[in-house]
Amino acid sequence: MRRAATVRILVADDHGIVREGLRSLLERSRGWQVCAEASNGREAVEQAKLHQPDIAILDVTMPILNGVEATRQIRQLSPNTEVLILSMHESDVLLRESVEAGAKGYLLKEDADSDLLAAVEALCRHTRYFSPKISGSLPRPALAGTRYGRTAAPRGRLTPREREIVQLLAEGKSNKEVATLLAISAKTVETHRANVMLKLNLHSITDLVRYAIRNVLIQG
Repeated sequence: MRRAATVRILVADDHGIVREGLRSLLERSRGWQVCAEASNGREAVEQAKLHQPDIAILDVTMPILNGVEATRQIRQLSPNTEVLILSMHESDVLLRESVEAGAKGYLLKEDADSDLLAAVEALCRHTRYFSPKISGSLPRPALAGTRYGRTAAPRGRLTPREREIVQLLAEGKSNKEVATLLAISAKTVETHRANVMLKLNLHSITDLVRYAIRNVLIQG
C-alpha cells in the first residue's frame, strides 16, 4: 500500500443512498478520500483496475458480479488493494469464501455505523477485521492469514467463471447477454451452463435461481 498521506477508497454498493452514507462516514476522517464508486461488481473491478485504491469496500450481494467474485478479481488486478466486505448476512460460508477470495475484513452492515472506521483503520495497517458477531466462525489459520481447506458447501464445487455465469443467468440474462458481458462465445456460456446444471443436479432455470438465492449470489 502506498505511503502517501491520503488513503484512497473505492466504495461499491448497488444502492446510491448506501454509497452516499459510506462516503459521508469515511470522509469524516482526515486523509481519507473516496476516489471512486461503483454500483455493481463488474464496475467495481473496473474502477479498482483504473484507480488502484488502497481500500475497496464491497457489498457482498451486488448485481452482475457479487462481492466475493469481485474481490477475487480485484486482488488479481490491484494486489495492493485491501478489501472489506459489507454484508447483511451472518453466514459462515460467505465469510470463509470472502477470506479465501482475498478479503481482509468482513463487516455486517448493522455494525457499519459503529465499526466501519475501525475496520478501515485495521485494513490500512494490513490487519484483518471481522464483525465481533462472526469472528468466532473462522478457524485460527484463517484469522492468522493462512489458507485453510475450502468449504465443502455446494457453491464451492463451482469455478469462479461458473459462479459468474450462474449469477448472470439467475438475474434473468440470456446466454447471448452473458456472453457479451463476459466477452466469451454464447456456445461457451451454454457449455458452462450445462456443466453447472450437471454438477449441482439442477433441472431448470427456476432451480438455478433458487440455488443462487440460497447461496447469496443474488438477492431473493
